[in-house]
Amino acid sequence: MIQLLDRPAEQRFVQTGVSWASFKAIQSGFASFSGVRLFYYEGELEILSTSSDHEIVKGNIGYLLEDFMLSQGLEFVATGSFSQEREAVAAVQADESYCFPAKKVIPDLAIEVVITSGGPDKLRRYSALGVQEVWFWENQTIQIYRLGPEGYRLATESQFVTGINLHRLAQCAAIESRPQAVREFRQAS
Repeated sequence: MIQLLDRPAEQRFVQTGVSWASFKAIQSGFASFSGVRLFYYEGELEILSTSSDHEIVKGNIGYLLEDFMLSQGLEFVATGSFSQEREAVAAVQADESYCFPAKKVIPDLAIEVVITSGGPDKLRRYSALGVQEVWFWENQTIQIYRLGPEGYRLATESQFVTGINLHRLAQCAAIESRPQAVREFRQAS
């Protein structure tokens, strides 16, 4: 039997009119706080606290995706949730991020787990950085956005991770037990 996560509330704070220098000072102040993510885009600061369910989904997506990519022989560098920045314009912390086939300053793929807020409205931040593909997991669904000349467009499959069953990945990411999530995902692959 699959045990799926509950949806506890996460806390979110948004402030406009924040300078880049103020953002960097606030970011420094939160450096030792795990479970807190900071985002910045053209004067808007967002502070988001994550829940244990958020971290379970994030971890499961990363593990299942990497397991799949390894089984397919894909070359990649997992860059996790490090801060990606374009000074005075944008700063994001993806839940997971990947470069193909080697490490780059800005990852090719960023993954966001949406429990209570966020989603495609964050694409403007990623566009300012030039991230080629962004996935959003929400309500056991994954949506893929690819960056093109006119901005991000919804896509049906990844340009970097072809052949993956995204529907099954999205469902299995919400299973609390990682071993069970892996068994369920591998069964469907």
